[in-house]
Amino acid sequence: MNLDQIAGIAHQPTGKVKGAVMLTHGAGGSRESPLLTKICDEWARRGWLAVRYNLPYRQRRPKGPPSGSAAKDQAGVVEAIALAHTLTDGPVIAGGHSYGGRMTSMVIAEGTAAVDVLTLFSYPLHPPGKPERARTDHLPHITVPTVFTHGTADPFGTIDELRLAAALIPAPTEIVEVTGARHDLGSKTLDVPVLAVDAALQSLA
Repeated sequence: MNLDQIAGIAHQPTGKVKGAVMLTHGAGGSRESPLLTKICDEWARRGWLAVRYNLPYRQRRPKGPPSGSAAKDQAGVVEAIALAHTLTDGPVIAGGHSYGGRMTSMVIAEGTAAVDVLTLFSYPLHPPGKPERARTDHLPHITVPTVFTHGTADPFGTIDELRLAAALIPAPTEIVEVTGARHDLGSKTLDVPVLAVDAALQSLA
């Protein structure tokens, strides 16, 4: 299993692999995100091979936001999903946090990669305080079950805005609300990885 080409880190399950999950990071983050690490741990605990990987802009430089790299970053997502299909005969699930989830959703909308379920964490519906700049144009082209895990205090979009956005997708959608959480999905009362994985597995079924 050569994950070097996508700068990926694998979380291996014990026993037979049920499927593969490919997750990537937000605009200011990397594969070392504590959220991604916990989610991948949870997937591995359920018998899935889970990989957290760096987008191409993060492979080029260790810090800083993406800069005009959307097309290259989407190509990186395509590469990661293609690799996932070589790692398992089972289902493939992909997504990511914020920017990483958005890039993955755009790839799935364009049909340049195939997954069984899309799992999006803190999807950035719009820049904070700028709801008129919606990032939803591609959503009607997504044709696979999609899970949104979202904090009720996320400045990148309210739960009501997210419901309207999810309704644009002509496939089953699920919203996992994380009460009181902001964009980082931190919660002292809810086990976010467990809730998100549960929802994705239900969507797969």
